[in-house]
Amino acid sequence: MLTNSSLLITGGTGSFGHAFVPMTLDKYNPRRLVIFSRDEMKQWEMAKLYGHDKRVRFFIGDVRDKDRLARALHGIDFVVHAAATKIVPTAEYNPFECVKTNINGAMNLIDACIDQGVKRVVALSTDKASSPANLYGATKLASDKLFVAGNSYSGQADTRFAVVRYGNVMGSRGSVIPFFLSIADKGVLPITDPRMTRFMITLEQGVDLVWHAFEDMVGGEIYVKKIPSMNIADIARAAVPEARHEVVGIRPGEKLHEQMIGPEDALHTYEYADHYKILPAIHSWSSDPDRINGGAKVSPDFTYSSDNNPDWMTLATLSAWIEQNREKVGRI
Repeated sequence: MLTNSSLLITGGTGSFGHAFVPMTLDKYNPRRLVIFSRDEMKQWEMAKLYGHDKRVRFFIGDVRDKDRLARALHGIDFVVHAAATKIVPTAEYNPFECVKTNINGAMNLIDACIDQGVKRVVALSTDKASSPANLYGATKLASDKLFVAGNSYSGQADTRFAVVRYGNVMGSRGSVIPFFLSIADKGVLPITDPRMTRFMITLEQGVDLVWHAFEDMVGGEIYVKKIPSMNIADIARAAVPEARHEVVGIRPGEKLHEQMIGPEDALHTYEYADHYKILPAIHSWSSDPDRINGGAKVSPDFTYSSDNNPDWMTLATLSAWIEQNREKVGRI
């Protein structure tokens, strides 16, 4: 589907973009892949990686600017929406800015994609959008709802929207593993709560889920990858085995456990071999055979959270992953 097509990724200089761009160039050989973001320095640094590859283009812009989005999306077939304000404490202390990017930006992108005749859009979401306990999660829940409803809002247009949702991306910039590694020399790692658990996913798995969404989507689906969980103390032990731990308490807006599917979504959720799919509650789309596509409906009281997950990553597995990826952890 993506072969010889034109793609654009918003927030494309972030961690996800640094994985999505080379993997997509290699697998699908698109005609054009546009990295849309607002940071010129990050674009300049990223451009060095692709030399004179004529397939890769860079476009300065902000999802808050609808006119700029419209210009960037001209002739684009597929869009990945990765732009977001996503650090939980930052959102708590700068709520207006978070809303402008995560909600207003989503509205701008939906309008611009419909107006420019984009075929399919996949928006990246987060576990924090499920039963949100912080502003970031609340804005991403609103964003998810907007992209789902965009399939109805588009009217007679052919543009279709879907969402992918996953948890902590291992080694991504600003995440816990590079943070622990950055302060390893102190000999003490701050642990918010020894009971805390987190989902674990690699950037490569995240890219695979986006590719699957493009192939499978009818419109309005939320795809949730099946991934392992891990205790925060074990993550710290894998990162810096010799450090002692100091319990510092949960930060404002932070959850003890991550949740990707809550009980309110169970009535519309279907299970597949390596993922779940939350179908839209609107327009009876949750009973549409094309959207269900062979899935098995979960139980009415089903939840998918990092503490009740049947799949757990071992300390040895994470330690091996960190050693294999140490040079790039936190760099992108």
